Amino acid sequence: MSEVAHIEASGQEVKISNPRKSFFPGITKLDLVDYYVSVGEAAVRACRDRPTTMHRFPDGYAGEAFWQKRLPQSRPEWIRSATVRFPSGRSATMLVIHDLAHLLWAINLGCLGMNPWPVRDNDLDHPDELRIDLDPTPGIPWQDVKDIALLTRDTLADHGLVGWPKTSGKRGIHIYVRIEPKHDFTGVRRAALALSREVERRSDGVATTAWWKEERVGVFLDYNQNARDRTIACGYGVRATGEARVSTPITWDEVPDVDPEAFTVATVPDRVARIGDPAEGIDDVAYNLDSLLELARTDEAGGLSDAPWPPNFPKAGNEPPRVQPSRRRKTQN
Repeated sequence: MSEVAHIEASGQEVKISNPRKSFFPGITKLDLVDYYVSVGEAAVRACRDRPTTMHRFPDGYAGEAFWQKRLPQSRPEWIRSATVRFPSGRSATMLVIHDLAHLLWAINLGCLGMNPWPVRDNDLDHPDELRIDLDPTPGIPWQDVKDIALLTRDTLADHGLVGWPKTSGKRGIHIYVRIEPKHDFTGVRRAALALSREVERRSDGVATTAWWKEERVGVFLDYNQNARDRTIACGYGVRATGEARVSTPITWDEVPDVDPEAFTVATVPDRVARIGDPAEGIDDVAYNLDSLLELARTDEAGGLSDAPWPPNFPKAGNEPPRVQPSRRRKTQN
């Protein structure tokens, strides 16, 4: 095999350098490319037309890694891009995954995990996706994650919304809700926080919205994943684990018995060929957030203030002190 492989995709020729380079035990870069070709339509659907942060592992999953938001200057002329604004006020020109050729070009850079924004490149300030990230705290059993996922599904249904679940490829579950792109990031985060607090109330102590790790017990609902410039791994993205796990869309019927270890580069292509993409219909209906925003207003009228934002965000007017509770108590004492 030559040091460069040439792959035809979406009417473009994509060059794959060092195709025999090992990225996982027994899996080369070209094997990764073949994986994405085999699930191409489903993988592109998961991130199509979205500005995307690339999590690059040039030497494979066990090597040094870095996040790349800005597109490299050296790139094919057909690569699509979008200029996004960060909370700091700065901006950057980011990759937009438009088709399989774009995806393979990113994989050639050693991307293990494509992290798209929840917006399309035709409207960069109004998300069309509300995201629920279920992140178990250490020692929490997988069964609790599945139980909270199902509780989240039911809570969404009570507010007229439909969620689409997938494994995270690691320890959690992600749930996406397709929404009308008419609210800014702050509005969508406000709705996500209200939803998360409602799930927490219904969970009998199994779920938490506590931002500070020292206060978390159970399964954390990371409402801040809906803030500007916060992203999570896309569906069908290969994650940097020794088994080459894949973040995989699943049906709600699969959730009670789902095993995230079953979804890998070796198994997911056969699954897609056999049952198709469980997330295929996600774009069929875009929902409004009216009910969740009304819930947010009810919470606020009852005395609940905003919850903490990530540290790189400007301080919000009604945000509680942005300092760990234990440190705050020491200062007060």
